[in-house]
Amino acid sequence: MDINDKLDRVVQRHAELRDSLNRPDLPRDEFTKASKEFSSLTEIVGAVETYRHVGAELADLQSLIEDADTDSEMKAIAEDEIRVLKDSLGKLEHVIMVLLLPKDEADARSAILEIRAGTGGEEAALFGANLYRMYQRYAEGRGWKFEPISVSDTGIGGIKEAIVNVNGRDVFARLKFESGVHRVQRVPETENQGRVHTSAATIAVLPEAEEVDIQIDTKDLRIDVYRAQGAGGQHVNKTESAVRITHLPTNIVVTCQDDKSQHKNRATAMKVLRARLYEAQREQLDSERSASRKSQVGSGDRSERIRTYNFPQGRVTDHRINLTLYKLDRVMDGELDELVDALIADDQATRLAEAV
Repeated sequence: MDINDKLDRVVQRHAELRDSLNRPDLPRDEFTKASKEFSSLTEIVGAVETYRHVGAELADLQSLIEDADTDSEMKAIAEDEIRVLKDSLGKLEHVIMVLLLPKDEADARSAILEIRAGTGGEEAALFGANLYRMYQRYAEGRGWKFEPISVSDTGIGGIKEAIVNVNGRDVFARLKFESGVHRVQRVPETENQGRVHTSAATIAVLPEAEEVDIQIDTKDLRIDVYRAQGAGGQHVNKTESAVRITHLPTNIVVTCQDDKSQHKNRATAMKVLRARLYEAQREQLDSERSASRKSQVGSGDRSERIRTYNFPQGRVTDHRINLTLYKLDRVMDGELDELVDALIADDQATRLAEAV
């Protein structure tokens, strides 16, 4: 299909949806569905209108130059404007091509962020706490809500495991490439001889799932309740408020004990379980669709080392796109946009190349 035909169809569909949304008799569920689609097409329609407007201006200037009655001074001005408009047209064309790429339906969703200390003992747990703070600061900077679901700390500043609900617009789109193994190289505070140690933490980012996405049969669940415990094993409370849910078909286990209410802990654990089942379903579909495809930004496999934070040299390196930034302190303070934008751009470039 010619690109202009494709753009015509997008503009036409946008107009049809606008008319549908103005219908007073449109059922609520259809209104919600149409509203989402209309919103997703609005940006590309705006880009198409600008693209065609610039194209029309370019054609008018070209006609002016070809007109025998146009004097040389006017032609020179027109040629300068043509160069500027051609550059603008090329950029708009790239924007449109990116917007036409198939959307990941989960991109606009909130996400479940999981941080786990890996190899390296207490130093890995301390690094896990550093990553927790880094993502917390990043979320604050973007106006997202950073809501801890479960945090297992070491009692001396480290985090063995943390599960966080990050709520906001396009959270998953901007965090999904963070999944994988994050490696740190630095001198631990407990190291007397100043030797650099290497340790790691694992990050998993799961799109938040709704009940309509994943139907869970209660017969497939084993739910255990027990007394919540804190660092060192001391009891946080004397009631059985902590909840452990096991999904029997997949053997996925989720625990939650951070709230004093068993009911709230159960609801939170179910939210995490739905997210994990939804992600497993998405991964299966992705592998079925593209078994041979290996994206440059990585598969998201949690065993894959994706980034190294080198403290002695003050640098952070993302190995998937060979990007090194000498601003480690700022990155650890939550300034992740440069890394995130580069990963998104690389993913778009890869998909555009595959679409040709």
